Amino acid sequence: MKKLKWFLLAAIFGCTATVENVPDSSEKILPEPDYKLTSDQTHNKFSRSIEPILKINSGEIVEISTEEATDGQLEMSSDTSDLMSLSFDPIHPLTGPIHINDAQPGDVIAVTLHKIEIGTWGWTAILPGFGFLADEFTEPYLRTWELNGKNRVTFSDGISIPLKPFPGVLGVAPDTDSLLSTIPPRANGGNMDDPNIVEGTTVYLPVFVEGARFSIGDAHAAQGLGEVCGTAIEAPMKFLVEINLLKGSSIQEPQYENDDVYAVTAFATTLDEAAKKATRYMIEHLTKNYGLSRNDAYMLCSLAGDLKIAEVVDVPHMLVTMSIDKKVIGND
Repeated sequence: MKKLKWFLLAAIFGCTATVENVPDSSEKILPEPDYKLTSDQTHNKFSRSIEPILKINSGEIVEISTEEATDGQLEMSSDTSDLMSLSFDPIHPLTGPIHINDAQPGDVIAVTLHKIEIGTWGWTAILPGFGFLADEFTEPYLRTWELNGKNRVTFSDGISIPLKPFPGVLGVAPDTDSLLSTIPPRANGGNMDDPNIVEGTTVYLPVFVEGARFSIGDAHAAQGLGEVCGTAIEAPMKFLVEINLLKGSSIQEPQYENDDVYAVTAFATTLDEAAKKATRYMIEHLTKNYGLSRNDAYMLCSLAGDLKIAEVVDVPHMLVTMSIDKKVIGND
């Protein structure tokens, strides 16, 4: 759904519209946080049984600090030997959950990432048994990165990587008392690892339980589509988010938009199934919000829809997105 239509719905149902970011070349006017959460206010499972640490109203602003993916087990001075002693019990510390008042199953919450602040350092690793080519890369390998104040990191002579921070994990509680692993993405969001969900993006999440119970973490300073070795530049981070409750709309899996594109996401155990689901979700989006027939929506997906692999390593699920440029579908 186009952002204006979302926020017209928000206005109708008493929600606060999101403050837009201006281009980086201009000074950003950021909202002041109503609440602040620290990086020790965490959990690392998805379940409706995990009690919220904060309750907010629709439209309120929260500053959220997150720890890097090992929850402090690695540090800037760590080396490859430290990988072999990692405990996976605290992996993926997520700050939250946040209860959004009046959110009910079938609703949608819109999470706008107003500001993302990178921490001072990060790490990237090859972990035995993990990654797209795990059977070929069997030895542990670790690199750490100084990030403080930088917008690029030097990978090697003549190779540098721009920093484009984003949350690897953001999602709501699923409708189960079971404590689900945060490793695979699901319909509730979770470990989507989509590097396009950057500052200025609004993510739409379906609500499955009362209060939604939103959490965020596993922040990445840089990552390519696919995250093929299994890790990005994993780093502590701080997010300034606005959460709006949208009544009267429903989606099956997360969707997102920024100034340039509107995108749908789909998880599945195979890329083929995930790609088909993403195509269906975009067809549904276009028919509901642009008055197109299914035939025309399907055709537009073929002419202007971009299917992309977000990640292939978070077994048993993979994530595929389809986006359409707003120069095609408009931005009104």
